[in-house]
Amino acid sequence: MRIGVLCSGGDAPGMNACVRAVVRSAFARGHQVVGIRRGYRGLVEGSFYPGEDGGIDLTPRSVSDWGRHGGTFLHSSRCPEFREPEGRQRAAAVMKEHGIEALVVIGGDGSFRGATAFAEHFSGPIVGCPGTIDNDLLGTDFTIGFSTAVRTATEAVDMLRDTAESHERMFLIEVMGRHSGYIAAITALASSAETVCIPETPTDVPALVDYLRRLKDRGKTSVMMIVAEGDELGGAEILHGQLEEAGCPFPMRVLILGHLQRGGCPTPEDRVLATQLGDAAVTAILEGKTGVMAGIVGSEVVFTPLEETYAGHKPIAPEFLELLERMAV
Repeated sequence: MRIGVLCSGGDAPGMNACVRAVVRSAFARGHQVVGIRRGYRGLVEGSFYPGEDGGIDLTPRSVSDWGRHGGTFLHSSRCPEFREPEGRQRAAAVMKEHGIEALVVIGGDGSFRGATAFAEHFSGPIVGCPGTIDNDLLGTDFTIGFSTAVRTATEAVDMLRDTAESHERMFLIEVMGRHSGYIAAITALASSAETVCIPETPTDVPALVDYLRRLKDRGKTSVMMIVAEGDELGGAEILHGQLEEAGCPFPMRVLILGHLQRGGCPTPEDRVLATQLGDAAVTAILEGKTGVMAGIVGSEVVFTPLEETYAGHKPIAPEFLELLERMAV
């Protein structure tokens, strides 16, 4: 069997490790893998990563040392054509033309929506691997790239503390997470931030100011506030203005980490997770599964229908939020 693999949506550290796992898992079982460049755009245009001897099939040597690199060597891009039935039909024709009988999609909810739509035009197995730093997909405890994004954000907060303490300031650090507060919440706990604002909980500005005044009365001279970009008030810049108007007792600065969180050498946790899920995706294909995402819940590999992975909001455990509150004293 010849299996296609692509990366779609925002890049996430560990995607390369996942591609490596797909290639090596398939090769070990006597099957071939084709790397599709630029996500669904490459599928429509028939753009493939160069293989051995001028062909398109990847070998274990083709992906040597990929695991330690961030980004995606296959590249990723938007593809408006794929949103239309005609574009997906063209992609299916490309698959048939090159003898690609199955597809592994590494990406997030938008990528999986595309995969679900593509299944209407392609009859072979389609399996997803959760590659997104937001950790917002149902059906897996963690997504590929989340661990590295948290490490990057935590290191940034640690460095900012030196400046915050030197100048007796409060920093509002905005992290990614349009619909999910996972990066913000875990970063806040890891960096011992004083407070966090996330989409899952209401942000009460007057209550925040009262809390900050209490901290100042206790002798606190600097504060780290982690803000998810998807916080209902609109992010760190807007929250900064509202806190200022409400009488925040600390001088404030805003830092938006932005796309910095997507880059960097993946953590060991992301490399291992990516390897497990890439191998699981190949196993699922060879077992005849389709329309599912490979994930890990607890220590078990599970397969969740793609539609269910983005059908609802992945909650942050209440006990975890309670732990954050107890630490913020």
